[in-house]
Amino acid sequence: MDRRRLIQAAIDNLPGAYAPYSHFYVSAALLCRDGTVYTGFNIENAAYSATVCAERSALFRAVNDGKREFEAMAVCGGRDGVITGYCAPCGVCRQVMREFCQPETFRILLAKSVDDYREMTLAELLPMSFGPENLE
Repeated sequence: MDRRRLIQAAIDNLPGAYAPYSHFYVSAALLCRDGTVYTGFNIENAAYSATVCAERSALFRAVNDGKREFEAMAVCGGRDGVITGYCAPCGVCRQVMREFCQPETFRILLAKSVDDYREMTLAELLPMSFGPENLE
């Protein structure tokens, strides 16, 4: 996995975020097992519950295209599109990742820059998770 390339894809995508209410832009770049990268950004709505996060935006685009195997996701964000800290996925996004990603192997890169990031597994971000196998 080329971590720098994945992080740069998220950073390059950040200006497209639509965040007129919170002014907090978030971007994500999702790496599929076949090497394809899907990007997404947050899209806010005046009816806040209709807002979609960057992580789900990228995942849903990939799933819509028939992808089902994922290796990693880079996430970045900040007020008015300026990255100032690490931006972790919200709980809903973590649960959506859990639906499609293997908790022990799926990597999440929380990035300030291509050289400054934290890397962890989905299992570390969502311990004791509930997934599809719980319904078998």
